[in-house]
Amino acid sequence: MPNARAVLVAQATSHVADMLAISLQHTAAHAAVVVYDTQCELAAIMAQAYHAALPDAAHLSFDDAAPAELLAAFAALHVGDLVVLVQSTSFRIESFRIRVELYKRGIKVIEHANLARMAPDEVAIYIDALAYDATYYRGVGSALKAKLDAGQRVVVQGGGATLTYDGGFEAAKLNTGDYSATNNIGSMFPIGEVFTEARDLEQVSGRVMIYAFADLEFFMHAASPPIALIIERGRVVGAENSTPAFDEVLRTIALGEGGEVWVRELGMGLNRSFSRERMVRDVGAFERVCGVHLSLGAKHGVYKKPGMRHKDAHYHVDVFPITERVAIDDTVVFTNGGWHA
Repeated sequence: MPNARAVLVAQATSHVADMLAISLQHTAAHAAVVVYDTQCELAAIMAQAYHAALPDAAHLSFDDAAPAELLAAFAALHVGDLVVLVQSTSFRIESFRIRVELYKRGIKVIEHANLARMAPDEVAIYIDALAYDATYYRGVGSALKAKLDAGQRVVVQGGGATLTYDGGFEAAKLNTGDYSATNNIGSMFPIGEVFTEARDLEQVSGRVMIYAFADLEFFMHAASPPIALIIERGRVVGAENSTPAFDEVLRTIALGEGGEVWVRELGMGLNRSFSRERMVRDVGAFERVCGVHLSLGAKHGVYKKPGMRHKDAHYHVDVFPITERVAIDDTVVFTNGGWHA
């Protein structure tokens, strides 16, 4: 009988193989380079999974290979080839911005970052979240985008609280593993998200009950009892049942951004392997959780707003409200813990 680790490796290998074939459309006709470390158990499992799924790739240990060796391996790649990064933290090679530079050359990139943030009992959850259901992600994701792009109002309800968006939305972005309409092929995994924000940020008002939030170091915190976040004209104006850690988040954002805490991203996570009961400590992974998440702070790398200068926007902190019902205009798109778009 296989031991628990062998089972996890087998599951990860299966999910990785699906990602490679269906999402990345990688075939043996193209070269692949896998750069990995083994500084934490999850990274070691993922490295082993990629060894199994990509036996003909060049597998390079970031801890053992010299920077020149890594750069030479990247330089030998051509358009349509693949790089996989399995990182306990986040790899740095002097001034070489790995994903950005590879994308410029038409190379596909899969990133697994900050794996050391996951606790031992979160490893299986993370691996579950790598499962790729193309029909679900692409179908629901595209339907939500279409409704958001045409919609004028979103109402988010949960825990007895209601948050309302009026006046339409910025063009929604998809992270659903379909790269047929994008210039860059690849992503940070796990995936599963549709996100947008209000065209006019001041048209966001109401309350949400926060069951979890990220701190300024990108670690998740559970909030029990939930924190009631009060939002008026797109800004946080109060937090009831708050915690010292969340108070510090709000204080730091306000101090660094002119005394205000803006609500920007409206994220609709699709990944059903994450939930309020199945959390991981890394917000970069958990933000795909099935439900809604919001970002606090003026920073957003995708959407530009008049009067919000990039150099003055320092913070983008995700918070996770209890989500029981979401409606876009007159259409209910989320109930009973799942999307129905």
